[in-house]
Amino acid sequence: MAGDRRVTMFRAAAVAAGLAEPFLIPWRDVLTGRPLGAPEGALLRVDSPGEDAEADALLRGPGDPARVGGGARWYAAFTAGLARVAAVPGVRLLGDVGEIGVMFDKRRCHAVLREAGVPVPPAFAASSYAELRDGLAREGWTRAFVKPAHGSSASGVIALQTAGDRVRAVTSAAWGPGGGLVNSLRVRAYTSWEEVRRVVDVLAGDGLHVERWFPKASHGESAFDLRVVTVAGRPTHAVVRMSRTPMTNLHLGGRRGDLGLVRSRAGLWERVLEVCAGAAACFPGSLMTGVDVMVGADWRSVAVAEVNAFGDLLPGLDDLHGHGRDTYAEQVRAVLANAPAPVGPGG
Repeated sequence: MAGDRRVTMFRAAAVAAGLAEPFLIPWRDVLTGRPLGAPEGALLRVDSPGEDAEADALLRGPGDPARVGGGARWYAAFTAGLARVAAVPGVRLLGDVGEIGVMFDKRRCHAVLREAGVPVPPAFAASSYAELRDGLAREGWTRAFVKPAHGSSASGVIALQTAGDRVRAVTSAAWGPGGGLVNSLRVRAYTSWEEVRRVVDVLAGDGLHVERWFPKASHGESAFDLRVVTVAGRPTHAVVRMSRTPMTNLHLGGRRGDLGLVRSRAGLWERVLEVCAGAAACFPGSLMTGVDVMVGADWRSVAVAEVNAFGDLLPGLDDLHGHGRDTYAEQVRAVLANAPAPVGPGG
């Protein structure tokens, strides 16, 4: 969508590199079956439907864009849209649409990483509250992260802790005025199994990915993880995300931390980079990935929580190698190094 931060920042990077003004194919055109045209021989970059309420309604159906749920319908419409984008004649895609589809299914993405030897927490799938409870009992887990299979931005994610009959479920999902679950910018805790059941019942029909809780390293009173962006398979940008809650997302009150916390630990930074490069290697057709990587409480172990197809919206960060390029400029540079042709944000 014109005016979206992603489009604006990528356009700025392309123009700054001396390229012609990029063209734009709005997601609403992709999803409504309108003809999709592009300059012959152009490179086409698929980006997130992002902040477009009309696109969200086309993907999930009409309703409050802030609502939680609808992930299965969203995913079906999204992957159908990706197939349409892949069929645009005369262009070369900068990201493999099949790989994007895998990254937007947490169960499939986790399996791909695990099979490649990338460290990930143990996990199981569930499609109901009963399956969630049975799975936790079977695995003997008292702490887990319950994630909608196709969610993003921590929508509907539950950090679950149990002790006998007691439960504490931390999430940004809140009950809205209309009785449905909506995303809130304030993280809250539900402390009864009945409350947890009500939330899970809304989410489970779209599929759940349940991971054993990976205890994160902390600094002061805040735990942290990292978002590491890779471009052409190479880690190029990183941000430390710190929070006193289990959710480190910056839009949920997390704050940016000092990357030196990790870089100063002998061997740890090299391990983080190695793991992120390994995660990116699982998606060789993707120009960019955003890897959410966790450092263990022992300050030695490392595990990948997720790999994001559109994880490059990190304003204000320079690259890890001191060149002063943001994530978009780094992608443009990588493209031009191999194929100096017009570049346009698409989808």
